[in-house]
Amino acid sequence: MTVNLLHLVHQALFGAIAASGFGILFNFGWRDIPWCAASGALALATRTLGQDAGWNLEAAAFAAAVVAGFTARLLRSHLGIGGHDLAAAGCIPMVPGALAAQGIFGLYALTAPTPINPSATLVTSMESILRVLFTMAAIGTGLAIATLVLRSPAKTSLPASERHEFPKLRLKE
Repeated sequence: MTVNLLHLVHQALFGAIAASGFGILFNFGWRDIPWCAASGALALATRTLGQDAGWNLEAAAFAAAVVAGFTARLLRSHLGIGGHDLAAAGCIPMVPGALAAQGIFGLYALTAPTPINPSATLVTSMESILRVLFTMAAIGTGLAIATLVLRSPAKTSLPASERHEFPKLRLKE
């Protein structure tokens, strides 16, 4: 496995820029935008390392979502922002928009009066769309795993002062 350091820095930089943009779009506070950038840089750098190691896009996106999710959950008490929000903003730049466009344009090309090589176009389009769906599922699963593993313990019983008991209904006989 050879790591192209310039490519890795390029991916991390543009992951940071994209995640910052999504942080602004999602109304994060200005002091939280650098954390969105760090989350995006971490996610895309991890995905790039996975792909450089020979993993497919789906596996690399899964690993990156797990890393971003665990990092955001572990740092949430120190950062003061929600771990779910931070991890999601960092993972959104990993959504494969070019593959989605390729799949949609391929299906659109099939609507022409005389499509060129329709069977190959359909196979290529469906392959692109399926890869997008699997990548999105991998990202969601990676984020969910981090949430489930690092879940805060639930309260098992509330003190009597915080319990709400519903009045008992009595039926008239």
